Amino acid sequence: MQLDRYDRAILEVLQREGRISNQDLAERIGLSPSPCLRRVRALEESGLITGYRAVLDPKALGLTLMALIHISMDKHTPERFANFEARIEEIPNIIECLLITGQQADYQLKAVVEDMDAYQALLLNRITRIEGVSGVHSSFVMRRVVDRGVLPVG
Repeated sequence: MQLDRYDRAILEVLQREGRISNQDLAERIGLSPSPCLRRVRALEESGLITGYRAVLDPKALGLTLMALIHISMDKHTPERFANFEARIEEIPNIIECLLITGQQADYQLKAVVEDMDAYQALLLNRITRIEGVSGVHSSFVMRRVVDRGVLPVG
């Protein structure tokens, strides 16, 4: 899909303000409401816009500890990776799972938990019990420096 300046403007605004009304969005980008709505629907149908969601404050939910966890696997087979990924998807405290290269690990997980006791339980009772996990290295986030949550579209 070729994006023009209006499409890019729509994407910029919607990433930051997903609940903006079509009327306000149209005014902001300099289009009338009907063509603006058609463009938004086209961006959704093309798959560029994959959804809308509320952004929650983890601390307000009592999730005060964030960990980055590097996982090494014993075998590099599609079956081993598929099993690991399926098991990780079942754990709600894992908010991101990336298959990575360039490290001694195969995966990087981002987890949020209440405290160190909850992290220990997550690690020992769930993650290390997944078949094929041969190594774990954890780092704890002290402070978020950049957390944009938006992609550059310009």
